[in-house]
Amino acid sequence: MKKLFPLLCVILFSTAGPSLAGSQARSAGAPKPEILIVGTYHMNNPGHDIFNSQADDVLSAKRQAEIAELLGALKKFRPTKIAIESTVYDDTRKKQYAEYLAGQRTLTRNEIEQVGFRLAKELGHPDIYPVDYDGDFPWQRLINFAKAKGRTNEWDQLVAEMGAHFKQQNEFLPRHTILETLLFMNADERVVKDVGFYYREVHFGEAGDYAGPDLLASWYQRNMRIYNNITNLIGSPDERILVVYGSGHLGWLRQAAENDPGVRLRKLAEFAPAAPK
Repeated sequence: MKKLFPLLCVILFSTAGPSLAGSQARSAGAPKPEILIVGTYHMNNPGHDIFNSQADDVLSAKRQAEIAELLGALKKFRPTKIAIESTVYDDTRKKQYAEYLAGQRTLTRNEIEQVGFRLAKELGHPDIYPVDYDGDFPWQRLINFAKAKGRTNEWDQLVAEMGAHFKQQNEFLPRHTILETLLFMNADERVVKDVGFYYREVHFGEAGDYAGPDLLASWYQRNMRIYNNITNLIGSPDERILVVYGSGHLGWLRQAAENDPGVRLRKLAEFAPAAPK
């Protein structure tokens, strides 16, 4: 049966009906839907992550002018839909956006509203698109594994490196504009390093207790569900989906789009000048 499994997979996939993205990939020279994923910091300082941003007031006159600059860069992508980090099966954000369009809502400090809502309205979009999907992450299980195996110092060192990496972002923001900060956060080398931290966690495990691998698997599952929600927004080959998301998801969503033959991945740096040091 094990030997037959690969053959069965080939038969099943070859006989399955083609998806929109798949049919586009097989058509030589056919246009592909484009996906621009912008990893951002949480502008309202919710404090829900392991490492949290320390953002100043995005409603200040200075930062509001910088938001306008960011939106100007994003408009060059000409998005047809804007996807946001909000639960896909909760229509709260959709209702809030409708209220904003009707002049019945003042925008909060959240980047979903400051970037997603504002840009969608300026582009004349009738709707906004939540694509988030939450999950369970066995973080404490990994910590317990490190303690039980006498590897606490190794784990603490990794956490310290992650903290220092994130501290760079907190130190960058006060000295730069919002667009400059997002260019810094979305730079290829930084995104690769972000993803690398997750893979280093994988080493904390063994037969019988795959604490690190299971943590990464849970995170990967969440991001692939998010990516599925994004691709479900594609209605034509001319679709251009802008995804505004917390930077922790950036590398994984980029990886998915980059390896998906049915779409074209775009990056923020294509639409804005390089970030200063």
